[in-house]
Order: sequence, then structure tokens, then C-alpha cells
Amino acid sequence: MQRIEGRFKSLRQCARKGLIPYIAAGDPSPTHTVGLMHALAAAGADVIELGVPFSDPMADGPAIQRASERAIRQGVGLRQCLAMVDAFRSDDANTPVVLMGYANPIERFGREAFVSEARAVGVDGVLVVDYPPEESKDFAQALVAAGIDPIFLLSPTSTEARIRDIVHYAKGYVYYVSLKGITGAAHLDVQAVAAKMPLIRQYTDLPIGVGFGIRDAQSARAIAEVADAVVIGTRLIQEMEQAGADQAQAAVASLLASIREGMDA
Repeated sequence: MQRIEGRFKSLRQCARKGLIPYIAAGDPSPTHTVGLMHALAAAGADVIELGVPFSDPMADGPAIQRASERAIRQGVGLRQCLAMVDAFRSDDANTPVVLMGYANPIERFGREAFVSEARAVGVDGVLVVDYPPEESKDFAQALVAAGIDPIFLLSPTSTEARIRDIVHYAKGYVYYVSLKGITGAAHLDVQAVAAKMPLIRQYTDLPIGVGFGIRDAQSARAIAEVADAVVIGTRLIQEMEQAGADQAQAAVASLLASIREGMDA
């Protein structure tokens, strides 16, 4: 059983919902990332999404863009991200890790080489924002053959036909973008999210994680009532910015623990 599948199975058995934090690899510095990942796992993360820094994002809001820019300035790219996962695995063989990013770094690395390296270091899932499934069928199949889950995005504008087509290639979980806009937007509409869930569930038994617009324990708990997992990223990065590099780990651990407590209450 894959780590992601196993984690969601355990959550279902305990009647709990998943908590999936996102951080950008290399932010606030390359030396902080592995420690941050361990802190997130200790604070209640069920899956960790590790962002691959990219200079020209299409879905990331200002906070995540700043995080990527800080990482890029310090020389962090896809190869360094893979090394960070490898280092994390030295002490944590259980927490699933998903690499999230854009197509360009993978294309430059080479698809086959990337899949091979990702498997070797213990990556569990890959979410590429600008790889539509109809253009990445071979890539998705290569990931599955390597024991890695290809994870895809759905959004409020996804039609029924589009949902059916996308979930056909998905493994691990489906990431539902809760709103029209970029990460960090503040207009979360829980009722609209709830209304979309039955349609998605018609076509897949995979867990559904919801992200974008979730900022605190209250909003996380509201989403957890209608979805299988909550994804939070922008708020964590903002906490690190405010706390400073030396206090970043304590800041994100405290915030994530409060969200976990709120979801489990």
C-alpha cells in the first residue's frame, strides 16, 4: 500500500480528516526546509506538500511567490528539492510527501530522470499545476509504475466531463481548488465547496483535499466537514515571514497544531 493511500485509510478508520500543509522548499533558507518538514509532521500533518520554486507561477499568490523567489535566490531548484526529501526520509519513513510545482523544471530535468530520482528519494506524489491530464498521460503512467501518485487539480469551473476525465488519471487524492483566483485569496465560500463535492464523488472514490483560502482553525474545520482533507499554505508562509527565519519552525508548528486541534475538536 502506498503511503498516501495508507494515511487516508488510517484517517478514515479514526473518523478524522487529513491536514496537508504546503511550504516552499528552500524558504526561508535551504537549511531550514528539512527541519520545517519534521516540525509539520510532529504538529499533525498527514501529508506534506513541498513546493518546487519556480520563477513564473500561474496559480500562486504573492506570499508563495515571495517564498519561491527567496528560495531561487539561494540556489534552490528541483534537484535540491529531491535532496531535501531524501534527507527528510532519513528520519521519517512514514509521512507522505508530495512535490508540487510546474512543468518547466521537470522538463529541464527530464521526465524519466525525474521519475527515477523521485522514486529513489521517497516522493509519494507529484502535482504539476500546468500538466493537464490529456497532455501528461505518459508521465502519469510512468509515475504510477514507479509507485508515485499523480495528483491533479479540480476547480469551481471544472465541468462534469472535465471532472470525469481528470480523475481517471488521478491517484492518492484529488486537490480541489476552493475558489476562482490565486493562493491566499480570502473569499472562501464553504457552501459552494460543499455543493461541488457530490459531483466529484460521482466519479472517484479518492479522497478530496480542498485548498486555497483556508487561513485558520475555523475555516479548516468548516472545510473538513465537507471534504476529506484540508490544504493550507499561504498562511504558513506568512507566519514564517512575520516570525523570521530563526523562529519560523516554531511559528508554523504552533499554527498547524492549532489547526489540527480545531479540526479534531
